[in-house]
Amino acid sequence: MQFAPVLVNTDRPMSYEPPTPPADLPTDVIDTLNGYSPELLRDVSHYAEDLAEHREREARLAEAEEEDEIDERPDDLPYDVPTKATITIKEINDNRYYYWQWRDGDKIRSQYKGPVNPDG
Repeated sequence: MQFAPVLVNTDRPMSYEPPTPPADLPTDVIDTLNGYSPELLRDVSHYAEDLAEHREREARLAEAEEEDEIDERPDDLPYDVPTKATITIKEINDNRYYYWQWRDGDKIRSQYKGPVNPDG
């Protein structure tokens, strides 16, 4: 006679009482789960865990995308200047000026932004 191995969850002590469902779990879900076999419950458990991870990952990606969109284009960035541009300071005739600067293939492009010290 051979016995199949039994997987036991050692995270929680084993109880002879049925588990108490979470208070926010809908009654129809509880009723449905109560009708399932142990094998099907384990399948549902694995699927639910995978689905939760997937949705959390999607939410993180969507949040990161929104943050990127917010950070993508500063208000003072002209539309003909790419978002990858950085601000540099150039000194011309003893005056300092801000320029947007970015790489375009092998060339470095610049566009005037304004004086470093607009008062003087």
